[in-house]
Amino acid sequence: MTGNQTGNENVKAQGPKHKRDLTRRKVVVAGAGAVAVVGVGGAVVATASADTTKKSGAEPLASTSAGEECYKLTSETTEGPYYIDADKLRQDITEDKEGIPLTLRLKVIDNETCKPVRDAAVDVWHCDALGLYSGYESFSGGGGGGTPPTDAPSGTPTDVPTGEPPAGGGGGGGHEEPTSDTRYLRGTWKTDRQGFVTFKTIFPGWYQGRCAHIHVKVHVNGEWTDAGYEGGTTCHTGQFFFDEESVLASAEVEPYSTSTTERTTLDEDTIYDQSGAQGGLLKLKYKKNDIAKGVVGSLTVGVDPDATNTGTDDAAQPSTSASAS
Repeated sequence: MTGNQTGNENVKAQGPKHKRDLTRRKVVVAGAGAVAVVGVGGAVVATASADTTKKSGAEPLASTSAGEECYKLTSETTEGPYYIDADKLRQDITEDKEGIPLTLRLKVIDNETCKPVRDAAVDVWHCDALGLYSGYESFSGGGGGGTPPTDAPSGTPTDVPTGEPPAGGGGGGGHEEPTSDTRYLRGTWKTDRQGFVTFKTIFPGWYQGRCAHIHVKVHVNGEWTDAGYEGGTTCHTGQFFFDEESVLASAEVEPYSTSTTERTTLDEDTIYDQSGAQGGLLKLKYKKNDIAKGVVGSLTVGVDPDATNTGTDDAAQPSTSASAS
């Protein structure tokens, strides 16, 4: 299972780089109880995107509020070539990567019953502030000015996809085997009894052909053992997105501001389906004039636990083995 840098990530953005106008549009079993979220400035953040919608048989009113998307499946997207199967079992996936602190607070629900999906294994992975994926630095389409990270490849990648993306905007591309042992900004953790799971990471950067995004997979019906999580199926493969205002604000902060990679806006992205929360658009909280202090992103993810959605042509089952965190 891979991170996403697919054939349709090569759509070249128009106009200036990141400073553009807004005119374009085996996981260790968690302890009992909900996880407290340490948010911006170290304060404890109240449960975000709590779902209070009652099941009535009627469709909810259109809204971008995560809590009102109860009856809608969150959009499925491509897995992409850079996923690594549950390689790091942890909630803090930052490692030593520099960037704006991001607390990612998710709630996984059954979209039919609106009940929380407990004990699900949730994988997240994304690129660093300069667009590089761990394990795949030689493939990633990142670029930056100033002093590059110590694990950045030298020279210009020769295998960045070219040409038009496949029809349908979902992306393609087979899985690539990792080319390095790095695993920053990747992690797997377990939903609690209320369906919540929290990750600590950094605000993602961008790379050629894609807007800022985070990948996610939800695995269900597996068995939790002392060794971790075994078997089960992947019921959801998707991506989370960031509004343009937040990305433009991040682009003023180092190391994002050193990037020389042409940026694709949310409106231009070929994978985001423009449907707001249903399409993976995160609800963000941060200090408007000081995003560097940190961001809290939340979303209710509606899934069909009986479905199989791997985001690939292969319906491979997830398998997790214990590893150091």
